[in-house]
Amino acid sequence: MDLNVIGYIAGILTTGSFIPQSMKIWKEKNAKEVSLLMYIIISTGIFLWFLYGLLTSNYPVIFANAVSLAISLSILIGKIKFK
Repeated sequence: MDLNVIGYIAGILTTGSFIPQSMKIWKEKNAKEVSLLMYIIISTGIFLWFLYGLLTSNYPVIFANAVSLAISLSILIGKIKFK
């Protein structure tokens, strides 16, 4: 089995875990229960993983973290916007 397959599956699952939270925030226009500090920290960490993927040419890491960062930032923006 190609190890990248494991990386892509892991990326899909972990990235997908952000989708329900993002959808809920934007649908309800409410992010009161979401921790601003937590999403600042997680977005920074995801960005660093994305950067690591770019620097090592690790495509599963690049793909998963690019999508995760976009979704995480949408949650962070929703938190700020719907405060």
